[in-house]
Amino acid sequence: MSTKKEKNSKKEDKVPIVIKNATDLQRLKLEKLMKNPEKPVVLPEPPRQKSLAAPPDFVRNVMGSSAGAGSGEFHVYRHLRRKEYARQKFIQEKSEKEKLDDEYHAKIEANKRAADEKTAKKRAKRLKKKKLAKMKGKKPKVENAAPTSSQSDSSSEDEQQSESNEDTNSQVSTHTEDATSNLDKPNSENNDK
Repeated sequence: MSTKKEKNSKKEDKVPIVIKNATDLQRLKLEKLMKNPEKPVVLPEPPRQKSLAAPPDFVRNVMGSSAGAGSGEFHVYRHLRRKEYARQKFIQEKSEKEKLDDEYHAKIEANKRAADEKTAKKRAKRLKKKKLAKMKGKKPKVENAAPTSSQSDSSSEDEQQSESNEDTNSQVSTHTEDATSNLDKPNSENNDK
């Protein structure tokens, strides 16, 4: 009896799974990997780059200069020609790939430089705004539009007004200190009499 139950449970486990989308496929692959987590995962190595065969040290099939090429030598000539064309094609493809890589790296470098300049400019603008706000003693305002020349003139006028207000405030504070000290003196003189 127990064997029949085990067979039935195995059959239930082997129910065909219908893959409807990429998520189901990925889930199936992950479940298969997680069934045996101790099994090592084999990662394929990247494809190796082709390289040219080393040129021969000694060329055995040298055609003589005194006689013309016979029909028996044509297959040798054809093979050498095919080999030379393959070598030239490989050199051209390699130079084209290097050129594209250089252009790509130059473009990335230019984009990075432009982004750095842009962020530096914005940082300087932020710090300048923060410094001006600190000088005014107010919180920095967020402006959506760029200031025009009339707005920049008015901002310089505002700075001049704030400086003059600070000067008058300091003068008023010194006058009030003098007045309070003068008030204290007469009271002490009245008490002495």
